[in-house]
Amino acid sequence: MTEPTWIDDDTIEDLRARLRATRWPDAPAGSGWSLGVDVEELRALVAYWADGFDFAAHRDALAALPSRRVVLDGIGVHLLHARAPRPDALPVLLAHGWPDSGWRYRKVLPVLVDAGFDVIVPDMPGYGFSDVPPQVLDARQVAGLWARLMTELGYDRFAVSGGDIGTHVARYLALDHPDRVVAVHRTDGGLPWPGIDPSSLSPAERAYIDATARWRTAEGAYAMVHRTKPQTAAVGLTDSPAGLAAWIVEKLRAWSDCDGDLWSVYTRDEVLALLTEYWATGTIGSSMRMYHANAAIPADQLSRRVEVPSGFSFFPGDILRAPREWLERTTNLVSVRVLDRGGHFAAFEQPALFTEELRTFLDPFRR
Repeated sequence: MTEPTWIDDDTIEDLRARLRATRWPDAPAGSGWSLGVDVEELRALVAYWADGFDFAAHRDALAALPSRRVVLDGIGVHLLHARAPRPDALPVLLAHGWPDSGWRYRKVLPVLVDAGFDVIVPDMPGYGFSDVPPQVLDARQVAGLWARLMTELGYDRFAVSGGDIGTHVARYLALDHPDRVVAVHRTDGGLPWPGIDPSSLSPAERAYIDATARWRTAEGAYAMVHRTKPQTAAVGLTDSPAGLAAWIVEKLRAWSDCDGDLWSVYTRDEVLALLTEYWATGTIGSSMRMYHANAAIPADQLSRRVEVPSGFSFFPGDILRAPREWLERTTNLVSVRVLDRGGHFAAFEQPALFTEELRTFLDPFRR
């Protein structure tokens, strides 16, 4: 294992110059967030990113993390890894999604360690500080890579938790390595697969499929771009930090439990830590390409039932909530809880609540 490399001075100076030279689009009067990002709010954030954000403090914060770098199948993987000082510590791998990285779990890592868990938070290949692989990996391939990572770290059996794309990674870990995964915790219930017979579903499940279709029409255009033409978007987002910020910040606001006020949940520095990571690593394109890879996963893989004990924590600000009947159909359901606050990035938005949810579900699986 080796230490990761952080963000250099030349990258920071280039970023600041680009931010200051942003060519801004016009926006209809009073449009706010109704057409996507609020341009005036983004202007303020970009100005702070260029001339107010403390890059040195950010690098110090990164350097203080329990980071390691492991090479698996020729791919350099960055991860956070911290051990709990107790004999019955349960290892848990936390699987992130898009548009984030291990950033999602940085707040909960020390709290989970204090609660008696060995915590492993890897950046997926093509995300964060991990390498961009020659060929993009899908969620099942990442799950296989994480199984090898846990072997490399000395863990034979472990738990896993995931959200967004991470929920699919967690699911495939449980499906393909049931002898090693003791329990799986997810914040998303999974989406209906193509070809499912609607007549076999309950009214609640059919309503879930309908809600999914409505959401895809109203909010899913970004995913269709990622799935079909990611390289087209990648050109602009890799060249313009303001464009990158628009693409990510709009999703943070839409998917967080913030009632339209992003800064009621995040600080500017927290959001800019994520944006700076994406900018410095140049991984926005590779992160989007994973949607294209996941779309090619065969339907027979999507319909497999998880037999590993499964728990779900649903947060009110998240995108969609699967009904209990769907969870019972697709998993060995042990627990499902609906919380009163938190959104798609619950581990970052509500770290204490997320930690308690995970601890409550996983404690019975300690040896």
